[in-house]
Amino acid sequence: MTAPGPPGGRPGELRGKRIAGYLVESEIGRGGMAVVYLARDLRLDRPVALKLLAPELARNDVFRQRFAHESKVAAAIDHPHIVPVFEAGETEGLLYIAMRYVPGQDLRALLDRTGPLPVETAARIAGQVASALDAAHAHDLVHRDVKPGNILVAEGTDSEHPEHVYLTDFGLTKKSLSLTGFTSVGQFVGTLDYVAPEQISGKPVDGRCDVYSLGCVVHETLTGSPPFRRDDDMALLWAHQFDPPPRVSSLRPGLPAAVDGVLAKALAKSPDDRWNSCLEFTGALRRAGARAAPPPGAVPPPPRWALPVIREEDTG
Repeated sequence: MTAPGPPGGRPGELRGKRIAGYLVESEIGRGGMAVVYLARDLRLDRPVALKLLAPELARNDVFRQRFAHESKVAAAIDHPHIVPVFEAGETEGLLYIAMRYVPGQDLRALLDRTGPLPVETAARIAGQVASALDAAHAHDLVHRDVKPGNILVAEGTDSEHPEHVYLTDFGLTKKSLSLTGFTSVGQFVGTLDYVAPEQISGKPVDGRCDVYSLGCVVHETLTGSPPFRRDDDMALLWAHQFDPPPRVSSLRPGLPAAVDGVLAKALAKSPDDRWNSCLEFTGALRRAGARAAPPPGAVPPPPRWALPVIREEDTG
C-alpha cells in the first residue's frame, strides 16, 4: 500500500485504509500538524483514536527520537483522567499514536450547548483535569495546550459523579517541535486564548504554565468566554502578558467574591505568583464556590419582611 497523503489533505481520504494494523473509519479532529481518526484495531477488534502526524515530522531525525521517547513516557502514565496511549510508532513515512477512543463530547462542545456552568460543576470538571495535569508534571511532562477542545467529557458513573473527564493531546510533540526547527524564534506552541505569558515570551516553562491555561479554561466555564478577548492576535498576546484579567463576579453576578481571588492567582503574570499545583488551584476554587450555596438540607433564612410574623408565632 502506498503511504497515506499528508494529514492536511482532504477530510476522509484515508477512510477504509489500513495503517499499522488499524483500519481508518472516519475523521474526528484535526490541527495544524496532525489529524485524528476513529479507527478499528484489527488485532484486538476495538475502536481507537488514531493520531497521524504530518509526514515532514517523520523526516526529522531529532524529532523522531524525541517522539519515541516522549510517547513511551506518556504511555507509562496510568491515570484515570488521562487518555491512555496504546501504541506509538512509524509506518510508511508516518508517525502515529493509537489512543483509547472516548465517546462523548469535548468541553468546547459542552459549553457551546449549555453556556456557562454552575460553580460546582466547573470545579468538578477542573478538578479532574488538574489531577491529570499534576500526574503528568510528576513525570516531567508539561501539557502546554490546555483548552476546552482537549478536555473530553464522558458519561459518569452515578449522580454524584455525573461526568468523567479525560485530558488528551499532551504537548509531547510540541516540545519537540520547538527543538527541531518546526517553530521559529518568537513563536510558541499553544492556543492564543489560553496561552501563558512565559510561553509567549519564550521563557522556560514548567507545570505552572498549565495552571495558567487551566485558569483561562475555568474562567470560560464560569463566564462563557476566556479572560481576554481582543480584535487581533497581537493585542491578545499583549493582554496575556500585561493586562489584568477581569473579575469573574463582574461578568456573572451571583458568583462569590472569593472566586475572584482564586482565579486572579491562577492567572498571575509571573509563575512564582500562581498556585503551586493545579490541584491546589482547583481545591481553592471548590472551597470558594461552596460558599455560594447553603449546605444540603439547609433552610434558607426568611426574608426580612417576614421576621415580625415569625417572631409573633414563636411567642404566641
